[in-house]
Amino acid sequence: MAIQPLHGIRVLDLTNVLAGPFACHQLAHMGADVIKVEARHTGDLARQLGADPALNQAMMGVSFLAQNPGKRSITLDLKHPKGKEALRRLVRTAEVLVENYRPGVMQRLGLGYEDLLKDNPKLVYCAISGFGQDGPLRDLPAYDQIIQGMSGVMSITGAPENAPYRVGYPVADTIGGLTAAFAVASALADRQRTGGVFVDVSMLEAAMATMGWAVSNHLIAGRAPQPLGNDNVTASPSGTFRTGDGLLNIAANKQEQWEAVCDVLAHPEWKTDPRFAERQGRLQHRAALKALVEDALSAKSANAWWALFNAVGVPAGPVYSVPQALEHPQIAQRGMVGSFEDVPGVGRDIRVVRTGFKLNGEAPRVDRPPPRLGEHTAAILAELGYTPGEIEEHIKEKVV
Repeated sequence: MAIQPLHGIRVLDLTNVLAGPFACHQLAHMGADVIKVEARHTGDLARQLGADPALNQAMMGVSFLAQNPGKRSITLDLKHPKGKEALRRLVRTAEVLVENYRPGVMQRLGLGYEDLLKDNPKLVYCAISGFGQDGPLRDLPAYDQIIQGMSGVMSITGAPENAPYRVGYPVADTIGGLTAAFAVASALADRQRTGGVFVDVSMLEAAMATMGWAVSNHLIAGRAPQPLGNDNVTASPSGTFRTGDGLLNIAANKQEQWEAVCDVLAHPEWKTDPRFAERQGRLQHRAALKALVEDALSAKSANAWWALFNAVGVPAGPVYSVPQALEHPQIAQRGMVGSFEDVPGVGRDIRVVRTGFKLNGEAPRVDRPPPRLGEHTAAILAELGYTPGEIEEHIKEKVV
């Protein structure tokens, strides 16, 4: 039986698009009962996003499908008094609430952390925002690209001739979500906790926290990080190299790995070349060394060199497209990709990625496909003690 560390924990997901839904996606895979609380007509904006226009029209966009398996969906008008009361009832049954409104929105609705502690004194309340709950930028809107730019991520992404460059997927949103999931799980694990916990996740700070090496080079060594394209800032030859057929990543970060590269490429004289014999010299003469290495690599394909380097302990690997990575047995055989058959609202089978780890040899999974907007509204309201008549009234009054 799969391990579910958060079995019995209820999480209220009041989030949109990526950072918040991704956080709750991780918690769902850990066994939490995640209830997605959405606006009545529009729901999560991600329902309208993705590469399939028909699914966007059906409010089941690919972007939504990717982050919301395992959740149940209820629609509530949180501006309506009865909608507020329904959320409060949900809070009384939950351990966690996650939201990513701008700071102050939930307080203005009368549903902020201090308000909801009256309903659940041990609530873990997680607020995800672009810049955090205080500071001069707290009220500004922020999407992933804004955070990538303001954190310095873009300034060190790309090559000197084309930087600053955006990372090719929403890395700041995703890091914000992982940070939130970690913080929530940590709060739940605190055995000494007697009251509620307010988790304030700043996407800007979360992104910068992952830039430890780059940031510390500036803070400690006084050296501002620069874009180096596919080259490693700490070692050479360590980066992406052209071969006779395809690109190959080589990471000869240790002296013995560098010497093994010389042997594999049949150039033992490089070991004693004064430009390349020591790490610092190889960094200073990176361009010349790369030209020599690529000239030698032109004799074989990336796949051929990959095997030769790995055989002598030099980390190396091909540069894959996303489809190629998904098709590789290393991914296909470890349960990284989950599937759902004939998903309601989608009309076909879907495949989505799960988490990046296993528990006791088994990949965490969820059995419920991504929900249609409001799919579980009536059932959840019934669980909260609403009668069929009251549920019908809520529908007529456009509370749900």
